[in-house]
Amino acid sequence: MWRRSFGTGSHAVDALKEKKWDALVIGGGHNGLTAAAYLARGGLSVAVLERRHVIGGAAVTEELIPGFKFSRCSYLQSLLRPSVISELELARHGLKLLKRNPSSFTPCLDGRYLLLGPTKVLNHREISKFSKRDADAYPKYESQLERFCTLMDPLLDSSPPESLQGISSLQDRLKNKVHNSVFWTRLLHQAASLGQKDMVDFMDLLLSPASKVLNNWFETDVLKATLATDAVIGSMASVNTPGSGYVLLHHVMGETDGDRGIWSYVEGGMGSVSMAIGNAAREAGAHIVTSAGVSQLIVDDSGKANGVLLADGTVVQSSNILSNATPYKTFMELVPQNVLPDDFTRSIKYSDYSSGTTKINVAVDKLPDFHCCKSIDGLQYNGTIHIGSESMEEIDSACQDAVNGLPSRRPVIEMTIPSILDKTISPPGKHVINLFIQYTPYNPSNGCWDDPVYRESFAQRCFNLIDEYAPGFSSSVIGYDMLTPPDLEREIGLTGGNIFHGAMGLDSLFLMRPVKGWSNYRTPLPGLYLCGSGAHPGGGVMGAPGRNAAKLVLEDFKKKMN
Repeated sequence: MWRRSFGTGSHAVDALKEKKWDALVIGGGHNGLTAAAYLARGGLSVAVLERRHVIGGAAVTEELIPGFKFSRCSYLQSLLRPSVISELELARHGLKLLKRNPSSFTPCLDGRYLLLGPTKVLNHREISKFSKRDADAYPKYESQLERFCTLMDPLLDSSPPESLQGISSLQDRLKNKVHNSVFWTRLLHQAASLGQKDMVDFMDLLLSPASKVLNNWFETDVLKATLATDAVIGSMASVNTPGSGYVLLHHVMGETDGDRGIWSYVEGGMGSVSMAIGNAAREAGAHIVTSAGVSQLIVDDSGKANGVLLADGTVVQSSNILSNATPYKTFMELVPQNVLPDDFTRSIKYSDYSSGTTKINVAVDKLPDFHCCKSIDGLQYNGTIHIGSESMEEIDSACQDAVNGLPSRRPVIEMTIPSILDKTISPPGKHVINLFIQYTPYNPSNGCWDDPVYRESFAQRCFNLIDEYAPGFSSSVIGYDMLTPPDLEREIGLTGGNIFHGAMGLDSLFLMRPVKGWSNYRTPLPGLYLCGSGAHPGGGVMGAPGRNAAKLVLEDFKKKMN
């Protein structure tokens, strides 16, 4: 039964030392837990080592103000792969999704507003207030993106067709060639089924700035700005950055209960996602230990990973180690020096980990009162509320402030109020509000995030901006928790504060993630694998990197046993 335990303290750590594990997972974020669940279901003895006192990584629920439970980092669910939800039976393990309708609300300072949701009738009516032409074009835009997402689905649920690294047998080389040929043949067949026009449009979306894509479709500023936020969220990119169109696609390729592009809240907060996956992993036999930070990987004389050294000096043995930490943390801090090839180390060191994201979790004693919508029966509270982004020019201006070293003078804010649908996370009559804010540089040129006065000043800037749309919001704030890029790095382990474990530019995706030549979760250190968002297919609460990595480890493990 000890193999099924979840714990902290000396007893839990002692259990780690009792055997050599088939696999160790560094980091109890959702991808690490997903990998552990699949490995344990595959018959391996697995231990998960989590540095913090709670599992979940960035998908975590914490009660930071008495009575208020915050999704401290990630705050919405859509990208979690259907395969992970069904195969791990996450509903049985406590996952309950709360669909949002409408899905977004954008207030305007001139008294108008835009609601968007899953129904065509609502969208046509709302967009028609601004442009009949755009209202007619919007279903075609959504339909095209859905076709592109269908093309992407097989890529998300499989390892990239990487060439074999290192010494391998003739049989393995032939098998790898056949596997890769099948992969590319299937992909080309799917691409051909789209037709030439859609393929050209798909390439245009991948390579273009989001501003170009949206300008080609629409004429209404507020519509384009509302959609454009998906293209820049979590990054230091502008809507005018080439390749930002892909990030737009990345954020609409998810689903909730089979409904494509629908984002949902999770009852109990995003930590419920991690807890459900953790429950599945424990049921399969995985051993999960919190307050067990890893300080270094152990490499044996033959140059293979052989275990880890915990921060308290405990040695835990395993010849298969999966890191859910960022690539930088894994290879630059945990792997001993002079073990990895120089070119690989340089590529990891100089990858883009920049972030412009700050998260503010707010407890309020009343709902914000938006002056532009006095008669829509509270629908404005259900979805994402876009503050300070009525045009793409405003978003670009906010980005340019950060490029120049300054927190945005008029930040781009995504506000969500999960307590509208989830009655388990706040006291009656009070609410939890998530503010996802851009752009905030890691090292501001006009101050320091360690300065309490500077931090408070920026928080008030955000609250004051909301006041312009919902007068009196600032006075409703009971308390708040703010995570700037350095806080996200220190608290959650996100290098540079980057929520995706690294930029999602076209030079950092698919066969290039985390670096070219090592996209299939293996690493130059035999026995060490990546299973986090820094690996294919990238960031967001997807579970795909964890699932894909675990399947590869199971294949390699079986080869060793034969």
